[in-house]
Amino acid sequence: MTTVSGDQGYFDDEFIESFDELLRWRRDVRRFKTDPIDPEVVQEIIASAELSPSVGNSQPWRWVDVRSPEPRAVVKETFARCNAEALQGYRGERAQQYSTLKLAGLDQAPVHLAVFCEDETLQGHGLGRQTMPETLAYSVVTAIGSLWLAARARGVGVGWISIIEPEAVYRALDVPEEWRFVAYLCVGYPEKVDATPELERAGWQARTDPDARYFVR
Repeated sequence: MTTVSGDQGYFDDEFIESFDELLRWRRDVRRFKTDPIDPEVVQEIIASAELSPSVGNSQPWRWVDVRSPEPRAVVKETFARCNAEALQGYRGERAQQYSTLKLAGLDQAPVHLAVFCEDETLQGHGLGRQTMPETLAYSVVTAIGSLWLAARARGVGVGWISIIEPEAVYRALDVPEEWRFVAYLCVGYPEKVDATPELERAGWQARTDPDARYFVR
């Protein structure tokens, strides 16, 4: 049995192996079941994400649970338009490949989360971001990563939709102007799970040698 010492923050080998396995199975999901997610489960996932670190303890992330059909329709429209435009940037076999990829689960995922960064937050008193203000957005992305793992641990999948126009999403959700759009997430139970990334299975891009990305100076 996995043992964890809450007082000392110690995790045994079994926990480490389980965590590595969780990372392996945390995939970007595009194919969802339409089954609803218990709202308590959604709140548990967000609560786990709230444990994430942030520059100056600023906690700049803002979660918007997109339930209304109107903004969802805007997101769907901007995805369709941007996806068609992106296709024009490819030629030949690569274009054919792109046209067959499923790049969004907007129609099936029961939960949509838009994630923003509050750039003008007073929390944290500016600590750590005077020279690198972009660390606020990096903190939000870290929280999204935590949310992803928390969801996967509960059997819930997440898909990050990036082929959209940020300004269109911003207008549709009528959020404060000092909030910067970071991500649009589809959340739901996956149709099936696989440890291999879908883009690798589709032949779009395989994983490469990690040694090629590790440098010593």
